[in-house]
Amino acid sequence: MNELDLTRYPANPRDQLRAWDAADEYLLRHLGDTLHGDVVVFGDRWGALVTALAAHRPTQITDSFLTQEATRANLKRNGIDEGQVRLLSTRDTPPDRVDALLVRVPKNLALLEDQLHRLAPAVHEGTVVVGAGMVTEIHTSTLRAFERILGPTRTSLAERKARLIFCAPDPSLPRTPSPWPVSYALPDDVGPASGRTVVNHAGIFCADRLDIGTRFLLRHLPGSRGPERVVDLGCGNGVVGLSMALANPEAEVLFVDESHQAVASAWATYQANPGSQAGAAARFATGDGMADVEPGSVDLVLNNPPFHTHRATTDDTAWRMFTGSRTALRRGGELWVIGNRHLGYHAKLRRLFGNCEVVASDPKFVVLRAVKR
Repeated sequence: MNELDLTRYPANPRDQLRAWDAADEYLLRHLGDTLHGDVVVFGDRWGALVTALAAHRPTQITDSFLTQEATRANLKRNGIDEGQVRLLSTRDTPPDRVDALLVRVPKNLALLEDQLHRLAPAVHEGTVVVGAGMVTEIHTSTLRAFERILGPTRTSLAERKARLIFCAPDPSLPRTPSPWPVSYALPDDVGPASGRTVVNHAGIFCADRLDIGTRFLLRHLPGSRGPERVVDLGCGNGVVGLSMALANPEAEVLFVDESHQAVASAWATYQANPGSQAGAAARFATGDGMADVEPGSVDLVLNNPPFHTHRATTDDTAWRMFTGSRTALRRGGELWVIGNRHLGYHAKLRRLFGNCEVVASDPKFVVLRAVKR
């Protein structure tokens, strides 16, 4: 990796985190010059793997919009034609044939299982299947997923706290479809969306139940305010935007997330609740936060920002969401944020907006409101 010029996305000169780790290096050392045929890479974090393997014209499959943008940027930084890498999302139809399947183990087991199910029909007896991850990312359940869906599986010795997974595809295993998406009904105490159906594709946080942070936010959402533009920023399964659409049929709601699985879930949730569409306009976008939203065009942003990127704990994503929201808001527009109390978002919002009000709090969570003056 050291001979390549690689960066995370968006590039930040102050960011000391690398665009690759020991698991990526271990995988590439193991492969050497053995790859042949149609190469598929699933779970590449920042495009480091497909950049290093560009000569093999690999297909990258990722859930992350930011990973796709990082891949394009890293290919360009290294003078590689973007056409040498085929970029697919986890929602796209996978390739018909896979001769080498390289898996950078994702944090979410459901996403791994879903993609293995989707890729299994293209895998054959001669397919080379190798997974990679840090020791803390590979669990018994990880190995069982490979073995149950593709075939016999074993692991390597650990090197620099990284480990490889070797799977020998068994064509006699039944190729069953992915069990995702799944759905459930919301509880009866969460405002306008009470009792409504939520649809989750694999990889969504708390896919089988409403997480307690979102539940707290749903109980304290702003009231209906006539025709307005609302953004559910980092929408996940879209339950917050759905609640606003139900509460205010005159609102235009934009659901945006960097996860392709999340945006697909938000769309499915919206479609599963016909009453949410009575007069309300909804748009769904995969992107980098508020980057593609016109400045000064939004009345209300609702946000539950993540405080980690893959294995790294960081407030960079939250800060970009807050600054992007301020730019997109009209004068008098509001940003509402739900977060763990200990994260200190009130200080960041006060520094950025010049004001911050606590709307509601409990021992774990706080709902904050900042107004663009």
